[in-house]
Amino acid sequence: MPKLKREERATDFVESLDRGLRLLQIFGTITGPATLSDLARAADLPRATARRILFTLEHGGFVATDGKLFTLTAHVLTLAGSYLRSNQVIAVLQPVLDRIASAAQEISSLALLDGDDVVFVARGSPARMFSSGLDIGYRLPAFCTSVGRAMLGRFGDQELATRLKAMRREALTPQTVTDPKRLLAAIIADRQKGYSLVDREAEPHFRSISVPVRRYDDTIVAAINMGAHVDRVPTEELIERFLPLLREGAEDVKGRLL
Repeated sequence: MPKLKREERATDFVESLDRGLRLLQIFGTITGPATLSDLARAADLPRATARRILFTLEHGGFVATDGKLFTLTAHVLTLAGSYLRSNQVIAVLQPVLDRIASAAQEISSLALLDGDDVVFVARGSPARMFSSGLDIGYRLPAFCTSVGRAMLGRFGDQELATRLKAMRREALTPQTVTDPKRLLAAIIADRQKGYSLVDREAEPHFRSISVPVRRYDDTIVAAINMGAHVDRVPTEELIERFLPLLREGAEDVKGRLL
């Protein structure tokens, strides 16, 4: 987080809110209920500060405690729900995802770029299929996913090269490409093709294909994708059957995204 000048912090930056949000995020890194000391240590906060924040969150219904252990409540989901309901990209793309999923009889997903990660924010699923796969809110590194590479194509070559060198690039499978020069070449090639296909780089038995979603001025704002287990859907089918549906869906919404 960029440092603010003292006079800016006094008038513009609410440090207590920043700490409260940080503490909320810490719950996602801890399995099960946690003690005050555990949470304060994980959030790098003084114990007294963490205590005040936790009891404020409890008063708001976001945290529950038995006096010793703290857990999040389902009320936290109202924050995510507000985002999902207010995001224009999700509202416009959801019918498209449903239409694509119905036509292909496969799950379709919408992802946004969040720093060096992608986060899945919506999906469509055919009625016959059990709704498994990537849950809403699921995050993956952008560099090794088809949605991530489709969205990273929004940056110019020099900025993209700088981003790739700076981001954390850990191999998730034996097939994951981590070399920044190879990644740069792959993303530039994907940008020229208008789609990205990633085969077993993010998950060992999964391949997916994605296209960028552009708004009215041609800026890439999201990506939509479809994928399947490698034993069930070959690469050729991704290109021949799924890609036209994704391209049609992305083109259909371009004029409606501001």
